[in-house]
Amino acid sequence: MHIERDPVLGEALYGRRLRSGARAYVLPKRGFAKSFATFSARYGSIDRAFVPPGASEPVEVPDGIAHFLEHQLFEEEDGNAADRFAAIGADDNAFTTFAQTTYLFSASEGFRAGVDILLDFVQRPHFTERGVEKEKGIIEQEIRMRLDDPGTRAFYNLTRALFHVHPVRLPVEGSVESIRAITRDLLESCYATFYHPANMVFFAVGDVDPEELLAYVDERVAPRPGGPPSGRIYPQEPPGPARTWAEERAIVARPVLLVGIKEGDLGAEGYLRREVETGLLLDLMYGRSSPWFARQYAEGLVDDRFSAYYFGGPDFAATILGGETSDPRELRRRIEARFDEVRRDGVDPVAFERLRRKAMGEFVALFDAPEAIAHAFVDGIFKGVSLFDLRRVLEEVTRDDLERRLRRHFVPEMVAASAILPAGA
Repeated sequence: MHIERDPVLGEALYGRRLRSGARAYVLPKRGFAKSFATFSARYGSIDRAFVPPGASEPVEVPDGIAHFLEHQLFEEEDGNAADRFAAIGADDNAFTTFAQTTYLFSASEGFRAGVDILLDFVQRPHFTERGVEKEKGIIEQEIRMRLDDPGTRAFYNLTRALFHVHPVRLPVEGSVESIRAITRDLLESCYATFYHPANMVFFAVGDVDPEELLAYVDERVAPRPGGPPSGRIYPQEPPGPARTWAEERAIVARPVLLVGIKEGDLGAEGYLRREVETGLLLDLMYGRSSPWFARQYAEGLVDDRFSAYYFGGPDFAATILGGETSDPRELRRRIEARFDEVRRDGVDPVAFERLRRKAMGEFVALFDAPEAIAHAFVDGIFKGVSLFDLRRVLEEVTRDDLERRLRRHFVPEMVAASAILPAGA
């Protein structure tokens, strides 16, 4: 048993490596009415080429198979796992990202029964030819709905502009063509490779006894032969964006623009610091309280749906800014002009301290919401980031750190943009 304590927050994270090879963690929150649990695999849409355990040659699978597998795991021989959660009054969900798949539920009562269901259905796949074919129709509908959303289309057009060959450039759900190539045998192969306990993490937060729950989970996660993939294969991504502008016509009332800044500094070491520094810079430069946002909003160039965020992980990352706009090219020009403005004038020390304290307050407030805690934990665990690391980094970061980050990351040669323009305009 390992216990990590944060004396400032007054929180403790209990963790252990299970007999099966899985990792399990519990954050006890006394008096909370609702408890929350997740079971996650380090397996996402970018894991499309890999060497299976015991094999010497790599295999390549269709795009979207990780997301397809997430859907299929809910199907059971005598029903659906979602129905079992509903029967005990629990709320369940699952999601697949570029780098992970997570199954989750929350419950006010019957939490232990929910843990049983969660660990049971994720460890007991039931793939049938009929079920696979039925799922193809369901996911095809999801993909077509995604293509109807201009923001989603702009995002994936942008990832294809930013990245030359890395699979992060492709949609998590795959394409209609790629999912049609998915078979029961491929699903079983991917499940055996990536859903090995050594590649999985359990996390719970709520009014639970951590030692008792961890011992119980240890009994319920069964050891299995084999192991996770002996190698994940990602193509060598060239520096800089693949192209600087992507444009598409669609039936939209107002144009959408997304600007991306490709990350040049990669690697697990320093990832959290890059994420924190970039987040603070984005808030300072483009946030709701910034003079820049106030000017663009007053002129009607942006609206209150404008967003700016950093996404990715140690092996791929980018900053994304934008939203609906009256003039995509002018908005891009002004976003890039802001780089030069802040680089010339420097980071305002008063604004920096105010935003750093704001970020610290938001982090502390997160520990009052079990779902937010769970999502923060899952987001960090496969990036090598501890739940309490963010507070430490926020305390250590300085104005000089932000100015160095500004010079290294916010550079024109790493910028690409994607615009969705009204058809016929």
